[in-house]
Amino acid sequence: MMDNAVEMHIQEWLSNQYDKETRKEIQTLVDKQDYKELTDRFYKDLDFGTGGLRGVIGAGTNRMNIYTIRRSTQGLASYIIKQGAQAAEKGVAIAYDSRYKSPEFALEAALVLAGNGIKTYLFDKLHPTPLLSFAVRRLNAQAGIVVTASHNPKEYNGYKVYWDDGAQVVPPHDVNIINEVRSISSLSQVKIISKKEAVDKNLLQYIGDEIDEAYLEKAVSLSINPQIVSQTSRDLKIVFTPLHGTGTYIIPRLLDKLGYKNVFIVKEQQEPDCNFSTVKSPNPEESAALALAIKEAKTVGADIVMATDPDADRIGIAVRDEQGKYVLLSGNQTGCLLIYYILSQLKEKEKLPENAVVIKTIVTTELQRKIAKHFGVECIDVLTGFKYITEKIRNFENNGTKDNPTHKFIAGGEESYGYLVGTYVRDKDAVITAAMLAELTAYAKAGNTSLYKILIKIYEQFGLYSEKLKSIVYKGKEGMDTIAKIMDSLRNNPPKTIGSCTITHISDYKKNVTIEPTKNEIIGTIDLPPSNVLAFHLIDGTLITIRPSGTEPKIKIYLSAVGKINGKSYQSALKTVTAKLDKYLQIFLNRVETIVSA
Repeated sequence: MMDNAVEMHIQEWLSNQYDKETRKEIQTLVDKQDYKELTDRFYKDLDFGTGGLRGVIGAGTNRMNIYTIRRSTQGLASYIIKQGAQAAEKGVAIAYDSRYKSPEFALEAALVLAGNGIKTYLFDKLHPTPLLSFAVRRLNAQAGIVVTASHNPKEYNGYKVYWDDGAQVVPPHDVNIINEVRSISSLSQVKIISKKEAVDKNLLQYIGDEIDEAYLEKAVSLSINPQIVSQTSRDLKIVFTPLHGTGTYIIPRLLDKLGYKNVFIVKEQQEPDCNFSTVKSPNPEESAALALAIKEAKTVGADIVMATDPDADRIGIAVRDEQGKYVLLSGNQTGCLLIYYILSQLKEKEKLPENAVVIKTIVTTELQRKIAKHFGVECIDVLTGFKYITEKIRNFENNGTKDNPTHKFIAGGEESYGYLVGTYVRDKDAVITAAMLAELTAYAKAGNTSLYKILIKIYEQFGLYSEKLKSIVYKGKEGMDTIAKIMDSLRNNPPKTIGSCTITHISDYKKNVTIEPTKNEIIGTIDLPPSNVLAFHLIDGTLITIRPSGTEPKIKIYLSAVGKINGKSYQSALKTVTAKLDKYLQIFLNRVETIVSA
């Protein structure tokens, strides 16, 4: 059986204020007496978090559908109006990806904004997330919306909100928008007009190719060694797959503009497809998603394989190892290669500013800090979430000026395959990153080496850092309770050792303190916004970090260890570090399992 609140929501959604298709979907579940599914759909509202919405597509308060889109957009519209007439006049830019219902959700959002008298700029076809960020800045819009669920499985869709700097909303705007959304308790509070009326009133304007051209021009300007491309263009071979997503429209155009002659697009994955029919999940972090691309790479003898997720903000790559086998690099490895290449080349050309900075998240490898330090560049940590990286860029400009910020952002990223080079975009950008990785590949080829060999060289110089991520899914209301139980137990009764290895200190990012676990004493503070994250620092340099995902029903465990090559082969040294990570992970998982079963 279901509780009264759930039953009341179900009866409301079976009323005539909801469309026929929605009512039929709910009635079918009622007829089947599928109480578990009905409870999951209606036990809460799909939470409008600090970045927006993400959830399974379907009817219900806890699902992605036109009604949750309308409610969220009305909240955003109300907040924009409260900023004053000028904010409403500046308007909102909207983009969407290749997912099921993305075009419909984007249009619904535009019509709600128009219903509130706010002009909208809607892309005339699907576009990558970084293009939305660029468009907000280019159009001087007040806000932006992108309809996407990034790399999630096909059942999902989402809705992310951006502010006038082209970055995802951060405090105070995120919390204020959330409050406005939560104040919408009835469909009658949503103002919406027809598409015809919105166009007639000039409140709905479609964006054509002009934004793309401006973006491509800026992207080309970021090239550090354009002459190397011309030197290698005849021999350099790139295989690219957009994984049925938005990258198909823009990345080949950018590579062509930069002079790359041999770009092979995986035909089976070239066209947008909301079912992502050739992959189990359109996630470039997973080797299975690159299987077709690697097959193509073997055929053509590619120097690099690149894959982007549906909204083209994340990118995964595969390169040939010393035996010629294509191996998928981790997000940390790709990020280190990018930072090493950019900093080394700027330094060599004497173009590296004195106030240069690299920014990474707290779960991204510490190897990036070592690389940055070697080149005299500061490396700044932020919380997990790319909006915190771009918030720093905005603060640098606010504390200085747009043309003369207090710190010059060079590049940054996170271990989950998201990177940014330059400041034309204020979110992770797989399009510009693809161009920079292609240039790095050209640079390696011109120097008679490879990305793989450069990576090993980095390890030899700075230490062999190896990372591992374990995600555990806990679905539904019970899952949320389980995740909370795990975090509470680890926070209130933390381990003092992992196996025989001592934990020297624990970073509690929720309380913003550093704790010595043996005496349970506070030994330091953390200068970051509070976040439900715990990091366990081991005496041998290993780091274990755990946090609930902000967008999916899972808890994530990150492990990082460091070793030395010291004359050994890379594979031999890696095997030693990997064995340590596997051992510590299993011990930590046993601890988690004990908590869950208690």
